[in-house]
Amino acid sequence: MSSVMSPAVTATTAPPLTGAQWRELRAQHADRVDALIGDYLRRRKSGEKHPVIDFLFTYYGSRPAHVTRWHPGIGTALADADEYLKLPGYVRGRDGVHADPALVTERAEQLHSTVALLAATAGRPPRLGCFGLHEWAMVFRTDRPRHSFPLRLGAAGTNAVIESMPLRCTHFDAFRFFTEAAAPLNERQLSRSSQQANEQPGCLHTTMDLYRVCLRMIPLIESDLIFAAFRLALDARELDMCASPYDLTALGYDPVCVETPAGRAEYVRRQSDIAERGSLLRESILDRLRGIADTTDCAGKT
Repeated sequence: MSSVMSPAVTATTAPPLTGAQWRELRAQHADRVDALIGDYLRRRKSGEKHPVIDFLFTYYGSRPAHVTRWHPGIGTALADADEYLKLPGYVRGRDGVHADPALVTERAEQLHSTVALLAATAGRPPRLGCFGLHEWAMVFRTDRPRHSFPLRLGAAGTNAVIESMPLRCTHFDAFRFFTEAAAPLNERQLSRSSQQANEQPGCLHTTMDLYRVCLRMIPLIESDLIFAAFRLALDARELDMCASPYDLTALGYDPVCVETPAGRAEYVRRQSDIAERGSLLRESILDRLRGIADTTDCAGKT
């Protein structure tokens, strides 16, 4: 729908969307968000907590508006859209209101580093042998679990699982929450500086992080990609917690018992599906960000 715009150009390169057109797109976006998490958002307004879905807002420092608000993406102007001028990152151009092209230059370093990380991840085969044990490693030999829900196997049973199975976590932002007793058991000692060298597309958290990538690119990136990333992150988060040591049956989540052969087979099947969807979405986000990042290179050569 949208085309890439050079930062040196104040007008967009595609015909602006009329008020009727973009409002219809916005309404369609609102409908799909409501179908996915509308009930959750209504309960959230009344103060109700949900430890599975809340994670996508608390951990990523986002707000429901980041998902519910429709953005056209840079390169597309909106006619009759003064209301968007109240939002960060929008300006008035010759063809209407659009994302400020100056943001591309301001975020150039972030754009290029993000593209490099996504490309490195996309270039590796998925590893599917971790069985989601990172959540188990976060409660290994500790009396301070990260969540208030009971452990399905109790503390001793949870410890026994970690002691009997290899830890193969490749994601630093999960590894950094391992207990002191669990961290040395991981096959790799991960760090922030080695993140790009270790990220791989089979990891649930790496797939979830596509949502964070989109968040950081608002309003340069369109809501189609933001919503797709959120929806996939939600599916990944659900599997993440179903395979965790916690008993979430009170919330309606059936456990994926990775301590058993059948549970591990189920986990790999669902992990593979999420990884495949993540790979397709990662390529779409990469294509979009490369196009946006290229405009900074072109601007620097003029």
